[in-house]
Amino acid sequence: MTELALDPIVQGRPAGFDIPAACFGLTVTEVQHYTDRLFRFRVTRPATFRFRSGEFVMIGLPNAERPVMRAYSIASPAWDDTLEFYSIKVPDGPLTEHLANIQVGDTILMRKKPTGTLVLDALTPGKRLWMLSTGTGIAPFASLIRDPETYERFDEVILCHGCREVAELTFGQEITDAALGDPLVGEMAQGRLRLFNTATREAYKVKGRITDMIRSGDIYTALNVPPITAADDRVMICGSMEMLADCRSICLELGLEEGANNRPAEFVVEKAFVD
Repeated sequence: MTELALDPIVQGRPAGFDIPAACFGLTVTEVQHYTDRLFRFRVTRPATFRFRSGEFVMIGLPNAERPVMRAYSIASPAWDDTLEFYSIKVPDGPLTEHLANIQVGDTILMRKKPTGTLVLDALTPGKRLWMLSTGTGIAPFASLIRDPETYERFDEVILCHGCREVAELTFGQEITDAALGDPLVGEMAQGRLRLFNTATREAYKVKGRITDMIRSGDIYTALNVPPITAADDRVMICGSMEMLADCRSICLELGLEEGANNRPAEFVVEKAFVD
């Protein structure tokens, strides 16, 4: 792959680079770094772009003749007038090594078609919605907890976020606080949206893997809720490959059926990842 020099005068886009017809060229409006491994950024939203909360898109940078594109969940809700993304920084990653250096005014490429399984339409009705996530897998849930439809469909929403280090839990706390204080969904979310954080490598008020806590029942005790059942509970899962496999196995053991856009059921798994 031939790398082209970035030209900051044209917002991070190489001179002479044409935006592919299948992509939008979006301008970065905000960047925030949480740790040396995690950051978020916002970009302008095209007036014609529509998506369902929880979906992902392919994004990349205009820094090569054939730009590297990777799947990123949209972390902002469907009603937001900007698009937000939450990313890990991977040394020598084909995309994230460069994406981690973006600044306000730079250009991001985004393919025009969103997709994904972590959408409300892929679940049958239920009383309680569990959102199980690790690391940047929390991104689609950042979108869903700020969508009014989530609270129209479920009586209770439990966002579970597991990370290695305590500092990596900051984004989840921020988006939960944002949802509870939002003029559109805050009143609906009060008393119904709950955040359950856990760290695996540092001392924290809750330490351990989410999957282990579900199997042991400790998570139900901590939250004072009944165990997951196919009759009452619906589950969305997004995280590492190991976590996805473990959570899927747990759901199947509990008698839940895996759903899809064309066949709604009791739980769904997102299989798209960044590099």
